[in-house]
Amino acid sequence: MTRAAEARAIPVRMLPKDIGVALVVLLALGLGLLLKLQAEGRATTFRGAESPFSITYPAGWSALDPAEGTLLSVEDPLADSAFKTALTVDERLLDPADAPDLQTLVDRRIGERAQLLGYHLIGRSDTTVDGVPAARLDYAYVAQPIDTPLRASRPVVVMAREYIVIVPNATTYYITLAAPEAEAEPALARFEQMIRTVKVQ
Repeated sequence: MTRAAEARAIPVRMLPKDIGVALVVLLALGLGLLLKLQAEGRATTFRGAESPFSITYPAGWSALDPAEGTLLSVEDPLADSAFKTALTVDERLLDPADAPDLQTLVDRRIGERAQLLGYHLIGRSDTTVDGVPAARLDYAYVAQPIDTPLRASRPVVVMAREYIVIVPNATTYYITLAAPEAEAEPALARFEQMIRTVKVQ
């Protein structure tokens, strides 16, 4: 057999082996995707200890120490950024005899958020959450996730969406998701799924 013929024959003899390797790789990828979907499909429901508020979020997210007035603070530890995608829920009690309207609360919130570095309001719209009138704010800002000397990370552009909800007893909930720009689209889509699970009354 000539060398040319041998060269043509080698791929033919290796073909069954190549198919086997390809099948193993495809099987591994399929199992990995299945495990990923199962992990993403698991969920945890948070319920306020002294309020009717509840929301369902991904079970793999890590709880953070909430600040005063914050019912819930969790983040996605797998986010591919120094700034981790985070969900926070703040509760504010209003005076029922002198409770501001939704537009007033929106204006105040925009004023508060304007203090963030590089803040830019993208949009504002009226909506409902659990059948209660609400406002939705979309905005961006710049965060410095790690600001330790010699370890500082690069600044991260953050995309945020916030729902402001006033329930009849004059309690206001601020439900916020903030995500690094590179992961904002899937994170905000998931946030919309979370919002559909919210109970405020």
